[in-house]
Amino acid sequence: MPQMEQSVLDQFLLEPHIGVLASLRADGRPYTVPIWWLYAEGVFWMTGTTNRVWCQQLQRDPRCSLCIEALAPVAGHVGIDGSAEAYTLPDFDIWPITRRLAEKYVGRNDPANTKAVEDFFSNMRTEP
Repeated sequence: MPQMEQSVLDQFLLEPHIGVLASLRADGRPYTVPIWWLYAEGVFWMTGTTNRVWCQQLQRDPRCSLCIEALAPVAGHVGIDGSAEAYTLPDFDIWPITRRLAEKYVGRNDPANTKAVEDFFSNMRTEP
């Protein structure tokens, strides 16, 4: 299968495609969940509440895979295998990355969505 050209990949990673994260259950079976993701500073960022199954699984076993697929504007997919690393308050300020996720998926580069981003981000700040 041909690989994406770097310029196409760079644009693909800016777009709000839903990813599917695979983590491992305690018995070793895979668990998949759709997630929002952000590619920045050479890594893939995801935020989740501490009571989410996939967050708990990654805390126990950080091995994971992320698949991002889209049909438009360019058909393709990106697959990443790696290890997750938890960044939590108060040691790490999670809110700038979380806000960027809200801007990417709720705002969609449309100033008309500013209030929706603010409301969504405010709600996220109430989660554990």
